[in-house]
Amino acid sequence: MEKFMIIGERIHCISPIIRKALAERNPDPILQRAREQIEAGADYIDVNIGPAERDGEEVMSWAVQLIQNEFDNIPLALDTVNKKAIDAGIKVYNREKGKPIINSADAGDRVEMIDLAAANDAMVIALCSKSGIPRDNDERMAYCTELLERAMSLGLEPTDILFDPLFLVIKGMQEKQVEVLEAIRMMSEMGLKTTGGLSNISNGAPKEIRPILDSALLAMAIQCGLSSAIVNPCDRRLVETIKSCDIIKGNILYADSFLEL
Repeated sequence: MEKFMIIGERIHCISPIIRKALAERNPDPILQRAREQIEAGADYIDVNIGPAERDGEEVMSWAVQLIQNEFDNIPLALDTVNKKAIDAGIKVYNREKGKPIINSADAGDRVEMIDLAAANDAMVIALCSKSGIPRDNDERMAYCTELLERAMSLGLEPTDILFDPLFLVIKGMQEKQVEVLEAIRMMSEMGLKTTGGLSNISNGAPKEIRPILDSALLAMAIQCGLSSAIVNPCDRRLVETIKSCDIIKGNILYADSFLEL
């Protein structure tokens, strides 16, 4: 069994600090957030530059080289809808510690991100949707199969695809949570890897409640076979939950000091 893969989410253009740093090519806030996440246990760092329509290629190339040069080629997820920016990031990416992850493809307008991954021997996050939230698990699994078939026809290995069932906000979509967990189970039983933006589930909840909801649902998702998640690794409760699940599932050997590893 492979240990759970943590993809750090905190370099995101939705943050005013990060957005300003990207625009001004200011390395300090980017490196600080990368350092905090790596020290907290992130396996990959997600670099979300947003749509970046004007200068996306330059921004992504700069960010990839900045982070990898500073942190011994830490593997990265390249996160933007700008295909040319993804391509530019891959061109300067160092694979010594892991393949780049393209974040993300779907079965609609972004389906060509699958092609880009195949052409560049990259991993890819595949959203099990076409436009918006899938209606039910029949629709989720249909998109999952469609994306898998396209990827394999282009020579991608199933292990290079991280299928995202789309985590949904609990506050307002409480009745959909078990359905998402069941989708993870079905994908896992097919031998597929899975991931998703976990923090979506607690959007709108009070700040003190969010880590509780996130860690509880994450533990349930891991039991259903979830392989990885895009999370805030600086959330101590969340990382302790991940490490404990890895121990219980036998992904790592038990030691009294396992939380310090």
